[in-house]
Parts: sequence; C-alpha cells; structure tokens
Amino acid sequence: MSFFKKILQGNLSTTGRIMFCLAGVLLFASLFLPWWHLDLVAPQYPEGLSVIVYPDKLDGRIDIINNINHYIGMKWITEDDFPEFQVIPIVAYVIIGLALLTALLKKGWFAWLAAGLASIGGALGVYDLWRWLRNYGTQLDPMAAIKIDPFTPPIIGQNQLANFITYTGFNSGGYLLGLSIILMLLAAWRFKEHEKQKE
Repeated sequence: MSFFKKILQGNLSTTGRIMFCLAGVLLFASLFLPWWHLDLVAPQYPEGLSVIVYPDKLDGRIDIINNINHYIGMKWITEDDFPEFQVIPIVAYVIIGLALLTALLKKGWFAWLAAGLASIGGALGVYDLWRWLRNYGTQLDPMAAIKIDPFTPPIIGQNQLANFITYTGFNSGGYLLGLSIILMLLAAWRFKEHEKQKE
C-alpha cells in the first residue's frame, strides 16, 4: 500500500470529527477579530500608533500614520489598495463550510482536501502580507522630505525606522486562524479509523 493511499483512506474518528467542527468554529470567530498589527512608538507619540488588520478592513490611527509616511516617501495606506479584503472572507467561509462538511462526511481524503486548502490559504496570506510590507517599505518617493533607506518590516518582530520603533505581530484572530489550520491537519493525520476498524 502506497504512503499516499494509506493516509487518504479511512474515515475520521469521532475525535477527528469534533476537531474539524472546532476548527470551523475557530475560523469563523477569527473573522470578527484582528489578525495582525503594526505598532509605532516614538518620543512624540509615547502612547503609540497602530495599524490593525482585520480580515476585511483596516483599523487604528491610519490618518496620523499616513501623515508621517508622507514625509518619508511611503505610499498612503487605504483599504481601497487591498482587494484581498473582498476575497479573504469568501475564502474563509468556503473553508469553514469544508471543515463542517468534513465532520459530517468523515472521509479521510476529504479531510485532507479541507486541511490542504486551509494550509495553502494561510501560507498565501502570510506571503501576501510580507509582499505588502516589502512594497510599502521599498517603493519610497525619492523626492520625500526625509530620506530613509528602503526597508521591509518583519511580519513578527521589532524594527527601527528613523526615530520610530515598530512592533509587529499576529493578533487574536490570527492565532485562532493558525490554531484552526493546525487542528485540521492534526485531525486528518492522526485521528482516523481505517476500514478494518469499527467506530
């Protein structure tokens, strides 16, 4: 029996089906919470300035940050520049539906389909975030009042930008998204009952 045939055959156990249900619920909950943030701290802004990214919108003191960006030659941040906000909720609802359908059908191959699509979606989301950070940090206006070297803020971590310190990382919704994907992968991999076994 080939390796791939072995992992695709069989049905999810009761525990695996519960895990897929929970994964769908967590992913649904994440849609109403922030996924990622960028915080800027400087002497003139001791309380900090934040860009908060939800699956379908931006929040935070973007107006002030855009004024700062103008002086260093960065593009203004607007929701209109992010068509992903129209796509992400749709993709998330499709994956939620697949997760719940997997729990109902309990087929091993369908579990891998749902987990695989969720993993690919998550990986593409992280790459897209990195791409936008790189574009905003490297496509600077050469005529800006303040000249800085091109930079790419880390997805998670700390970075020095002029007299600002930036802190970036995932928020509660991002952690729920990651946990949802892990639950699906773990259930598809470990919590199955093969044809020789009975529930």
